[in-house]
Amino acid sequence: MEQINFASLKRKRDLHIILPIFLVSIIACIDRVNIAYAALTMTEDLPWLTPEIFGAGAGIFFMGYLLLEIPGSLIAAKYSASKWIARIMFTWGLVCVLMAFMSTQTEFYIYRFLLGASEASLYPVIYSVLFPRWFTPKERARATSLMLTSLLLSTIIGAPLAGVLLNTSILGMHGWQELFILEAVPALLFTVVFFFWVKDRPDQVSWLNDAEKKYLTEAFEVEQARLQKVKKYTVMQAFTDKKVLKLCFIYFMWVIGFWGFNFWMPTVLKSLSGWSTSLLGGAIAIPMTVALIVQIIAGYTSTKTGDKVWHVAIAMFIGAIGLGLSPFASNPSVALFLICLSAIGIYASMGVWWTVPTTFLTGPAAAGAIGLINSCGNLGGWVGPYMMGFIKTETGSFDLGYFAMALFMLIAGITTLTIKYGWTGQKNRQPVTENTITDTVAN
Repeated sequence: MEQINFASLKRKRDLHIILPIFLVSIIACIDRVNIAYAALTMTEDLPWLTPEIFGAGAGIFFMGYLLLEIPGSLIAAKYSASKWIARIMFTWGLVCVLMAFMSTQTEFYIYRFLLGASEASLYPVIYSVLFPRWFTPKERARATSLMLTSLLLSTIIGAPLAGVLLNTSILGMHGWQELFILEAVPALLFTVVFFFWVKDRPDQVSWLNDAEKKYLTEAFEVEQARLQKVKKYTVMQAFTDKKVLKLCFIYFMWVIGFWGFNFWMPTVLKSLSGWSTSLLGGAIAIPMTVALIVQIIAGYTSTKTGDKVWHVAIAMFIGAIGLGLSPFASNPSVALFLICLSAIGIYASMGVWWTVPTTFLTGPAAAGAIGLINSCGNLGGWVGPYMMGFIKTETGSFDLGYFAMALFMLIAGITTLTIKYGWTGQKNRQPVTENTITDTVAN
């Protein structure tokens, strides 16, 4: 029987699993958040686009997500995760093109809703269906953290790109229209590439040898058997489990800050600094690069130490500090520093966070529960942007909104510390591995 070179196996999965998923996530995030940059010039051509309407439209994206998140996750778990992700990309690319031709408030709301509906279940399918078949529990924090660096890289790439596109005319349209169309093209093209590149299971690929296929398959089966032995969750039991509901609450509070910050930060920084859209795009890349470095470190140290709770909570506390002090920024440099703190808090522990649910849930229950957790987060994704727009309209300032986001992040961090987390070693139960380390959530 062929021997397993674990370093080689790691490289193969990085290339054939993490890299394509990473590219999908970058494209998705650019297409999801480009509305934040388009808003810098859209109001010149769409006078009805008030702060409150923009906030509602930015957030209504998550209503489409909310409705189709769980059904999409269950469909992917039953049939094919990779094919479902390809379908997601194709439909969101089409809707992103339609965004370029909106002319009324109603169309704005409809297209944002359809964009969310198209993308619904993307990340739950990755976390709960695809990754468990390709990565052992010990490897999953690293794999997820690496993949989720895409959230930050999408801004590092997308912000300067948006700044350039908003000030150029390639297709003879307004800059914001070309922004939507040109940033939709990668989604449509990569759909075909992804469809043939990524497979659901190790036994479906040719780039693994027989020993590697057997190792990954048996590692997955051992994990599933162990979790089923501890407690076999049905989908409905997972939906009512107190651990799952606690994770839903934490993620809801977290995402209010996450998307309130992401959708409004370019507008807030521009109003404070007076910078051009091109300069603004480059400046925004700075805090996202800092947060990216911290996210990679967090994934590594979480894997090394086995801790998840403190990694998540400390990041949230840093985010609360950055958001809470933002209204007191007296100049662009201070504002940029506080955006760095906010970005670290909002992004750094995201990869670690999504490894928690699969430590006690398996199969369709895991897919459904992660869909539920993400749906609750997406509800927060509606609350955050709309709250910021409403507060700006009513008070003429974003200050109260930043204080609220800081409070929500603080509550999320404190609640995270109530998760009783155990890290337990097991004897080698797998036929070909160096060791098996299993993590469990006790309460």
